[in-house]
Amino acid sequence: MATGSKTAERDDDVESREAVVERLLASMTWEQKLAQLQIGYRPRLEEAKELVRAGIGGVFWPRSAAAANELQRAAVEETPHGIPLLIGLDVIHGQRTTFPVPLAQAASFEPGIAETDARISAMEAASGGVNWTFSPMIDVSRDPRWGRVVEGFGEDTRLNSVFGAAKIRGYQGDSLADDNSILACAKHFVAYGQAEGGRDYNTVDVSVQRLRNVYLEPFRAAVDAGAASVMAAFNTVSGRPAHVNEDLLTKILKEEWGFEGVVVGDADGVQNLMAHGVATDIADGLGQSFRAGLDVEMGGNVVDADGNTPLSPAEVPLQRVDDAVRRVLRLKHSLGLFSNPYRDEALEIFAPSGQSRAAARHAAEKSIVLLKNEDALLPLDPAPKRVLLVGPYAASSDHLGAWVQSFAEPAGTLAEAIRAECPDWSVTVMEGSPFFQSDPALLDAAVAAAAEHDVVIVAAGEPSALTGEASSRSDLRLPGGQEALIAAIAGTGKPFAVILFNGRPLVTSAWIDLAPSVLEAWHLGLEGPAAVARTLTGAANPGGRLPMSFPRSSGQVPIYYDHENTGRPASISATLDEGDIDVGLMGPDNLGDVFTSKYKDLPLGPQFSFGHGLSYTTFSYGQLQLATDELPLEALHSGKKVSLKIQLTNTGNRTGDEVTLLFIHDRTASLAQPVRRLRAFTRTSLDPGQTKTLEFSLGWEDLGFWDNEGSYLVEAGEFDIYVGGGLDDTAHHVLRLTQ
Repeated sequence: MATGSKTAERDDDVESREAVVERLLASMTWEQKLAQLQIGYRPRLEEAKELVRAGIGGVFWPRSAAAANELQRAAVEETPHGIPLLIGLDVIHGQRTTFPVPLAQAASFEPGIAETDARISAMEAASGGVNWTFSPMIDVSRDPRWGRVVEGFGEDTRLNSVFGAAKIRGYQGDSLADDNSILACAKHFVAYGQAEGGRDYNTVDVSVQRLRNVYLEPFRAAVDAGAASVMAAFNTVSGRPAHVNEDLLTKILKEEWGFEGVVVGDADGVQNLMAHGVATDIADGLGQSFRAGLDVEMGGNVVDADGNTPLSPAEVPLQRVDDAVRRVLRLKHSLGLFSNPYRDEALEIFAPSGQSRAAARHAAEKSIVLLKNEDALLPLDPAPKRVLLVGPYAASSDHLGAWVQSFAEPAGTLAEAIRAECPDWSVTVMEGSPFFQSDPALLDAAVAAAAEHDVVIVAAGEPSALTGEASSRSDLRLPGGQEALIAAIAGTGKPFAVILFNGRPLVTSAWIDLAPSVLEAWHLGLEGPAAVARTLTGAANPGGRLPMSFPRSSGQVPIYYDHENTGRPASISATLDEGDIDVGLMGPDNLGDVFTSKYKDLPLGPQFSFGHGLSYTTFSYGQLQLATDELPLEALHSGKKVSLKIQLTNTGNRTGDEVTLLFIHDRTASLAQPVRRLRAFTRTSLDPGQTKTLEFSLGWEDLGFWDNEGSYLVEAGEFDIYVGGGLDDTAHHVLRLTQ
C-alpha cells in the first residue's frame, strides 16, 4: 500500500486509487487542497459541519455513528468534490472495553495482548464512525517522572518496537478497507520521552547515536509494520522543534525509510512554534511545518470555516502541497471511504461484550508483576479467614487509568472483586489513608482493626489523574499518608501484602523492606479488580516483568538497564555500610570503588530492575547452546543467523509463566556500547515438571549499532550472549564475529 503497509492491495485497487487521487487533485483549488491538510475539533455538531462544508479533511469523533454519518454526509453531499472525512480519536487502550494501560501491557511481555487490545478497540471504535486513532505511543521512556510513561511500553527500545508493531497490526487488521479496521498513528516522532527533568513538552537534546539507536528504532519498526500515520512530537530535537524538523520528517522518515503515509502534527503543535521562538506567526509556522514534511495540521489553522487560508504558494511549494494531499487521499481510498463512508448505526457497539471482557481480564492477569513474596505469603488460601482490606484503593473504582473515554464502563472495586472471588472470606474494608492527605484517625482505626484479622491487604497507589499527559511528578513516592499506613500495618505483626495500583514506576524504598509480599498491579482497566482478586488466591499465577526500572530515589532518575559503561564503573558491591561506600576492586588500579560512578547515599542500581518479576512457581534453565561460536561478518551480512537453544523447566508445583529475555553485550566497539541490550524475548507457560526447549536467533540487525554519522555498523569482536529470566542469573555464552 501507499501507506507503507504490509497489507496487500490488488494491482487494480492501486490503479483505481491513483486514478481517483489524480482526478481529484487536478480539479482542486489551492484552498481546497490545503483544507484537506488539517484535522479540527468542534464539540458542537453544527459547528463541526461548518468546518466540513469548508472542505476540511479531518475531524474528531462526534461521539456516535449517527453524528459521524451526518458529518460524512455533509462532506460527500455539500462540498464540491465530495471527499469523505478522516475521523480521529485517541483510542489508546480501549474504546468501550478498557484494557490495561500500555505500560502494564508491556509488563506482560506478550505482544499478542497489545494486538488483541488494538483489534477489539478498532472494532468498537470503527462501529461508531472512527477511522483514525492516535496510537500507539512508542516513545522510549526512561524517566518515570514523565506522566506519559503510562501511555507507552517502557524503557527498552526492542520492547517498544515489538509492542508498537503489534498494536499497529491490531488497529489496521488484514486490510484497511475492512469495516473493523482503523488507521494507526505511531507517536511521538521523536525522542519525546527524553524530555529534560521528566517534564512534559520540555527540551530534548540528544546525540545522533542515541537518537538512532534508542529513539528512532521503534518508529522504523512501525513503518515496517505498515503504520498509516506518524505524529510529530511537541519537543525540540537539538534545538529544532519536531514539527519543523526536515531532517526527521522528510530525510529520515520519508526518504531514508520510504514512509508513504501521513505525518500529522500533535494538538496545536504548529501554534506552539511561536512559543518555541522559531516562528513569528501561525502562517510562518504552517509554512515551515509543511515545507519540513508535515502533511496534516492538528488544530484547524490551515483553512477557516469560510475557506480562507493564510498560506500562499510562495510560502509552501505546490509540489509539497500536492504530495501531502495525495497521501491523505490515498489513505481515504484505502479505508474504502470513497465507496462507502457511512456506518450502519444499528451495529454500533455501546458496551463491552462477554468476549471483550474475557480478553481484558486475560490481559490484566498477564500484566501483574510479583515484586516480592517472602515466605511464600501469596497466594492466600481461599478457605475461610478474616481479611482486612485497607488503603485508598480498597474501595476505589479508579482502575481504568489515563487516556480512557468519558463513557467507559467503570471497573468496580477491589473489595467487590475479592468478595466475589472469595465468598468464604470475612472481608472488612477500611480506608486507612486518603490518596492525598494523612488522617491519623483513619490510620489508628486500621491498626486497631488489624488485630482482629488473620491477614491484611494494603491497596495503595497513585490515582489515574496523576498519570498521563501534563502529569509529571517530581516526587515518585506514594502520595498522602500511604507510606505511614504500610509502616503502621507492618508494626502490627500481622502477615500482610501490598498491592500497588499506578501508571509509572514508584519509589518504594521507605517501606519495601517492611512488606513481605508486593504485587505491582498497575491500572489494569475494566477487569483489573477481578484479575487482582484471582491473583491473590492463586487462581491466576503472576508472570509479568517490569518494563521500566523502579528507582530507589527520585534523584536517581533517569535510570535504565541498558546504560553505557563509564570509564570508572562501580562494583555491584558498592553498597551503603554505616554511611560509607564499601571499597571494592572493580575500578581503575588502586582506586577501588572510591572514585567510581555512583551515589554516596544510595546503593548501586535500581530498587527493582527492568525484567524483574517473580512467580508462585519456580523455573530453571539448562545450558545455553549456540549453533556456532564463531561467524564471519560477511556470512552474517549475507543473511546467516546464529541459532540459540536453551531448555526451560518448571521446577515448582504450580502451572506458571516464565518470561525469558535474551541480551547481548558488545565487549569492544568503536563507540561505547550498553552493558546489556535486549534482542529477543518470549513468554512460556509450563505445567509442573514440564520442560521446553526455547529457540532464538541473532542476525545482522541484532548485533550492530548506529554511529554518529548515521551509518549502521556491525564490527568484528566478541559478544556476550545472556539468556534467562531477567538481568541476573542468566546463562552465558560468547560469540565471536570475525573479519
